[in-house]
Amino acid sequence: MPKSFLLSDEIHRYLLASSTPVEDRRRALIEETAELGRVAGMQVAPEQSLLLTMLTRLVGVRLAVEVGTFTGLSALSIAIGLAPGGRLLCCDINEDWTAVARRHWAEAGLADRIDLVIAPAAETIAALPAGTVVDLAFIDGDKPGYATYWDLLVPLLRPGGLLIVDNVLWAGKVIDPAVTDPDTEAIRAFNAKVAADPRMETVMLPVSDGLTLAWKQ
Repeated sequence: MPKSFLLSDEIHRYLLASSTPVEDRRRALIEETAELGRVAGMQVAPEQSLLLTMLTRLVGVRLAVEVGTFTGLSALSIAIGLAPGGRLLCCDINEDWTAVARRHWAEAGLADRIDLVIAPAAETIAALPAGTVVDLAFIDGDKPGYATYWDLLVPLLRPGGLLIVDNVLWAGKVIDPAVTDPDTEAIRAFNAKVAADPRMETVMLPVSDGLTLAWKQ
């Protein structure tokens, strides 16, 4: 199911057909999540899944952090791309949805690469040992928390590390002045904060619901 307000169904099917196929371990998770109904829209799009794996491989990730795991497709995608011995720390607060994730990680043979902590993400990240170095982080949690997660994660990133942020276009609402709900306002403020951060080189891409890639200089 398309996750982008920018693409028609036909174009979405074409871009997937023109990419590396989504293999069975991902497809099974996508299909089970779709059965949850409307909430399934929180899952990353199939093309985002493939991109997360590719970026993880390109960066040579040994430690990754994810904020917002849901049913685990993004985590599975990052775990597939980890360097030998690499680890992924997942932060989420929902036991039910992440139970689906745990089962699919185990069935995919990736559970031993992923550490899931059920607690507020800011607390989990702040409690990391001194000297922790992160190669890649993915933010896809509660929108009012984005700025906090950024402030916690950027100092942990190594030079050349990558921070990826989802939903930065928010179905186009970010440019509609008539929309002033807390989530939209939080994303607007966050996008401005990211663009002004001199520590990072950033590009916002029209992938799915908007994806920002930020590279630590």
